Amino acid sequence: MAKTLIAVVGPTAIGKTALSIKLANHYNTEIVSADSRQFYKEMTIGTAVPSKEELSAAKHHFIQNLSVTEDYSVGDFERDGLALLEKLFKLQDIVILVGGSGLYVNAIVKGLNHFPDVDESIRLKLNDSLKNEGLEPLQNQLKTLDPKYFEKVDIHNPHRVIRALEICIGTQKTYTSFLEQDKEERPFNTITVGLEADRTKIYERINDRVDIMMAEGLLKEVKSLEPYKNYNALNTVGYKELFNYLDDEWSLEFAISEIKKNTRRFAKRQLTWFKKNSDTLWFNYKTTEQTIIKVIDNKMQSQ
Repeated sequence: MAKTLIAVVGPTAIGKTALSIKLANHYNTEIVSADSRQFYKEMTIGTAVPSKEELSAAKHHFIQNLSVTEDYSVGDFERDGLALLEKLFKLQDIVILVGGSGLYVNAIVKGLNHFPDVDESIRLKLNDSLKNEGLEPLQNQLKTLDPKYFEKVDIHNPHRVIRALEICIGTQKTYTSFLEQDKEERPFNTITVGLEADRTKIYERINDRVDIMMAEGLLKEVKSLEPYKNYNALNTVGYKELFNYLDDEWSLEFAISEIKKNTRRFAKRQLTWFKKNSDTLWFNYKTTEQTIIKVIDNKMQSQ
């Protein structure tokens, strides 16, 4: 039987954790988390880490295995995740991958585009140019150096424009040429299962979850992390808004409303990302696991 990775995706608060545990129990296997916010052991409530009961119901990997003070990139996750899957697939034919971080799911399923290291001074010069002259000259430079990427990138996003330019300048090749490189084939099949609901329901579930997080002590958790608030791991929804409250910039009521609003925006971006994959099998969040398992089994038999 071919080795199969079942990836469970969808927007935040849709029920991915519950489904992944049911699938893991049905197939007698383990779960690999691709939720980049749940890697950090100091962040529990605000990242909706699975409960002790959920963690004991199925073996999980990459849950609270790092400190917020550690640098951990998506490239690190691709390396570590593939190494783990190699071990797990020696023991079983099916493994479950779950998460709402689209880039991290893609890192395992499809692989990342790998770019060469370039001189850091290039980025510093480009950032100086952005600060002193604005974005337009950088946009024009990208149009000249890589017209193909210029046509599809969000040219109003300075981070992406500068990232492409530093590669073009540092390698004397187009950014597009690296994007179009063949990626290493995966030694397993992937079946991607997506959970969805109408937008009103998703937003309702998000608002309810934020209220539950506050009741469970999210503010106390954020207070305990104040000394680390400048670390990148904490520049995330649910934490940065409450840091603003603790800094007396916002009222608590406004901070909570901003958490809800920013989480809703995040969910919208998640859906946009995951909907790009035309192979995903989409199910309403209320669909029974028996129905989903039946579809998965049929898909595995046809591969």
